[in-house]
Amino acid sequence: MRLFTLISTAALLAAGAASADTVSDVLAANKQAVGGAAFDGKHTLELKYAFVGDGLSGVSTTTYDVHAATMVDTFEAGVTKGANGYDGRTAWQQDPSGAITPEDGGDTRQISVSEGYEDANLWWRADRGGAAIQSLGQKTDDGQTYDVLSVTPVGGKPFEAWFDAKTHLLARTIEAQGFQTITTFISDYRPVDGVMLAGKQVIDDGTGVAYRQTETLTEAKFTARRPAAAYAMPKIVLTDGVINNPAGRTSVPFQLMNNHIYAEVKVNGKGPFLFIFDTGGHDLLVPETAKALAVKSVGAAPGSGAGEGTVDTGFARHVTFQIGDLTLKDQDINVLPFASHDTEGLDEQGMIGFEVFRRFVTRFDYGSGTLTFIDPAKFDPKDAGVAVPFVFYNQLPQVDGTFEGLPAQFDIDTGSRVELTLTKPFVDANHLIASHPKGVTATDGWGVGGPSRSYVTRGGELTLGPVKVDGFVAGFATQGKGAFSDPNYQGNVGTGLLKRFVVTFDYDHQIMYLKAIVPTPTDIAQFDRAGVWINDSAKGFKIVDLVAGGPADAAGLKVGDEITAVDDAPSASIRLTDMRQKLRDTPAGTVLKLTVDRGGQTQVVSLTLKDQI
Repeated sequence: MRLFTLISTAALLAAGAASADTVSDVLAANKQAVGGAAFDGKHTLELKYAFVGDGLSGVSTTTYDVHAATMVDTFEAGVTKGANGYDGRTAWQQDPSGAITPEDGGDTRQISVSEGYEDANLWWRADRGGAAIQSLGQKTDDGQTYDVLSVTPVGGKPFEAWFDAKTHLLARTIEAQGFQTITTFISDYRPVDGVMLAGKQVIDDGTGVAYRQTETLTEAKFTARRPAAAYAMPKIVLTDGVINNPAGRTSVPFQLMNNHIYAEVKVNGKGPFLFIFDTGGHDLLVPETAKALAVKSVGAAPGSGAGEGTVDTGFARHVTFQIGDLTLKDQDINVLPFASHDTEGLDEQGMIGFEVFRRFVTRFDYGSGTLTFIDPAKFDPKDAGVAVPFVFYNQLPQVDGTFEGLPAQFDIDTGSRVELTLTKPFVDANHLIASHPKGVTATDGWGVGGPSRSYVTRGGELTLGPVKVDGFVAGFATQGKGAFSDPNYQGNVGTGLLKRFVVTFDYDHQIMYLKAIVPTPTDIAQFDRAGVWINDSAKGFKIVDLVAGGPADAAGLKVGDEITAVDDAPSASIRLTDMRQKLRDTPAGTVLKLTVDRGGQTQVVSLTLKDQI
């Protein structure tokens, strides 16, 4: 979730008398009390706020046309900053590294449309600005009564507007954004040039009171009309990234472990460090690496991902990354505990994500095990493969496609280890579990926020733009929280499927190229034949989840057991990634002899591998 999106909405507020219980009455009372007629001769409103939240303090601004759904928001709090805007056609965002990106995936554009609609009070118009508005009646909260409207702007995001039943002040808004519900509490009204404006806003993203953000109005002024171009995506040239050779390209080897891509990265001239390369993530350090490099992290924003939990995200400045001949200088980054040794069997020391990929054409060659970064000005797509257009959903590339004929939008996520995960809203809406009776419910991933669980089965045909893929494993998400509960996209394509291709991303032109690897890799379309999720532990491999009725369950293994030896080979001599691959790729019918520690007692278990799907 973009921090500067959560703090950007500016709401005009009403003050008046008289009871109201219909849409027309509520909005008429609101307009009268706020001094709506005074807007006729006004054009642009500029608002400046003091911001406190996520362990940071700073300044945010909102500038918008009071008669049109156009706006620009900016945010700066010490070590992080950003902006977003909407010019009536294109939504855009500027991330803390300075890169500016058009946003048309997921619900990003809808959120901007609704923000502009609310800012300009388009609901006051006779035609309600084209929005569908209905009364939800009166609701009471903490002894206070509110007249509540449901508002759906044309092309926008539905939201609830709660007006105080006595004063008719807009007291809160509630809006689903991504997989979160954002509640904005509005108070402390004050007159400015004949109208009433919100003096205070508290934004709650549902992750807890500790993560609430507060904006306090410090300046407000009306200014002359601005053209729509003033709200358009700025054109800037980034100069902080360079490839230091005449060819304008550099290649480095990578290791594929747990279906994740790892390569060496230098940070501030030191290292190398082992980094994961993730189109679903950002450039960041884990806290241990930041501490070792004396990179100071401040703040504590909520971080979330595929799991249901939340972790603290810090912010840091002046970090330089080197990957082969590529250098990205003096970056503002996040510091995030996104993985652990127990989960992956190795120490991930950082992540390379959107900020590098936004600046360079990036090629993942799963066949040769190389990463190549190319100066966009020197990139020739002639031999790159089939072109698949994409849009951005925040930082993620998102492509149009189908799953078994059902239209869908898929995030392309090299940080996911599986082949395909379909989101829970999509799964439920299309009754996919019922139509795929041969499957199992299992932990099939682990990310920020912890484990993710799916109903795992075999999928039919998948299309990504013009590219068709057959014979793959699909996970139908079952969790009601986390990224896979988001109704604004339908699926997530991971490395498990992408490793069939040489994959090239051209973020400037929003095109992904897929070039099939010949022959097709052998370790695809396979799922765990043990019915168990294991993590590293002090004694070996710890069982943290079992498939009910699966092979491990049938063998008598239990959650909490630690596998200390496999066919008499000490677990300490086997990498976690290799053990997981063994349980996945070893032929069905194979019997493994496992030495197991259960509460200090040792026993030997025979595990017969079996196809589960």
